Amino acid sequence: FYINNYWLLKAHTPGYVKIHEKKAWKWRNTANSLIHSFITGCGACLCFWWTPAMREDLIEPNTMASHLLISFSIGYFIYDLIDMAVNDRKAKTYELIVHHFMVISCFTVSMTQHRYAGYTLMALLVEVNSVFLHVRQLMLMGKISKNGAVYRINNSFNLGTFVVFRVLTLGWMTRWLLQHRSDLATSHFYIAGVSLAVIMAMNTILLQRLLNADYRQCPKPPVNDEHILKAR
Repeated sequence: FYINNYWLLKAHTPGYVKIHEKKAWKWRNTANSLIHSFITGCGACLCFWWTPAMREDLIEPNTMASHLLISFSIGYFIYDLIDMAVNDRKAKTYELIVHHFMVISCFTVSMTQHRYAGYTLMALLVEVNSVFLHVRQLMLMGKISKNGAVYRINNSFNLGTFVVFRVLTLGWMTRWLLQHRSDLATSHFYIAGVSLAVIMAMNTILLQRLLNADYRQCPKPPVNDEHILKAR
């Protein structure tokens, strides 16, 4: 991810953001996140398709593909956490740092224990929505009109996948966690429970920001789009 950010993406950064160092970093960081979301979102779907047993048992089944995908995602979150801590020191960044720390903690348990692969892949389904969130951010940086067809189409997919892959998926994961509490180690249950609670609270705030920014009907103070979280 470091090489991709500072070599490949830096060489392809659009001219309209290159003139501002901070905007150029923001563009590369968002593009890097988009690549991660596309790979892990599609990868999670493929893992469930290739291994039907994972859809029925979220604890024991574990494949090389799922293990590599989870490891790949941990690497991204570690890199992105460091990248933001170094280059984007502001209050809103700490929300993302907490989010990343929670995700890294949960995913590391799955990777090191070779268990809970199915449950971790369920969490990665959230990245399907993140694809449209990151595309939205890139379009805003490119000054694409919110009234344009491309933006509105992406906006529709963004809201639709938010409901399916964030609201419904995280709600289902919470229900599953409570129902299978006895099947999990106590420490693993609490790590997952606390992380889910924090991430669901963050997603509630994220949804409110999105609705205020793109769907509000009455004039209100403008919402700073840079404050909308990058969801993982």
